[in-house]
Amino acid sequence: AEAVTATAEAPAQPQPQGPAMCAAVLPERLQRREAERQQGVERQRQKKEAQVVREEQSEFFLAEFGREREAVESLLAAGALEEAAARLQALQKLLTDSVRFLAPYEVRQGQETVGRLQGDLAARRQQLQPKKKFAFRSLKKEAAPGSAPRPAEPAPPTPAAPGPGLAEGEAGGEAPCGFNGARDAELELGPAELRQRDVLLAGLRSCRVRLRGNPNTLRVRDCRGCSVLCGPVSTSVLVDGCSDCLLALACQQLRTHRSQGCRFYVQVTSRAVIECCSNVSFAPYAWSYPGIEGDFESSGLNRDSNNWNLVDDFDWLAMDKPSPNWSLIPEQERITCWD
Repeated sequence: AEAVTATAEAPAQPQPQGPAMCAAVLPERLQRREAERQQGVERQRQKKEAQVVREEQSEFFLAEFGREREAVESLLAAGALEEAAARLQALQKLLTDSVRFLAPYEVRQGQETVGRLQGDLAARRQQLQPKKKFAFRSLKKEAAPGSAPRPAEPAPPTPAAPGPGLAEGEAGGEAPCGFNGARDAELELGPAELRQRDVLLAGLRSCRVRLRGNPNTLRVRDCRGCSVLCGPVSTSVLVDGCSDCLLALACQQLRTHRSQGCRFYVQVTSRAVIECCSNVSFAPYAWSYPGIEGDFESSGLNRDSNNWNLVDDFDWLAMDKPSPNWSLIPEQERITCWD
């Protein structure tokens, strides 16, 4: 019994302390450090592989883009304008599909190249158009003395004129259709007037513009306090030097320069670009009109592809902070009724 009691009352084995405890904990710390080190090595490896993939994609794009650009230039020189237009549209699509892995400066260079080629195409079309034949015009007969003068015919709308200094991407050939210098006016163009035409809106003040149809390009320059509602544009839209405007635009490429206080409702297949802009905001394209589905089909735009909330600010290079120059329009503040 005494032996049993002695066994039961035997003191517990003391836990290791001091150096002994350190010796037991040290392997666990080493294991954690080793695991963290291996995780860091794996992250670096994945990052390096991703960088290699981006570089390979960028090299492929630059090579393919260069070949397509040369092909378009050759077709333009040979006068094969329809084929050149088709290849130019494919070139634009190549750029649009590649923006996710291209550096901002590569995107900008590609956009400038496409804009230049669009201008060259418009200029060649104008150059190759048959010239009007010369014909004598009969002089108007003078009114007989005492007779009432004939009422003057209404003057046609003032066509848009590029004026001194073309904006980036504007063609120097055929004058684009559109409006110039109007104030406090309701301005409209329809499908027949817009079909694959280059459109320029310039110097408008407090105007409401409706463009129901499918233009080839759209330029909005030096407009103040205007609303511009436009159907699908086959290629690019340039907004330059505008303020306090509302714009509803569907296009492959949107560039905005030197503008402030503008609201954009957009459908854009590439990332929108802003430069020297402030207080501009974006929401998805929501304008509609009878026949818009047919215009989308003829424009070649993919309605399922819309990067309305992806904007590149060429004046904001910080990657860890959002640009203060643009924002998204809150859903509760977006326009739902356009009439």
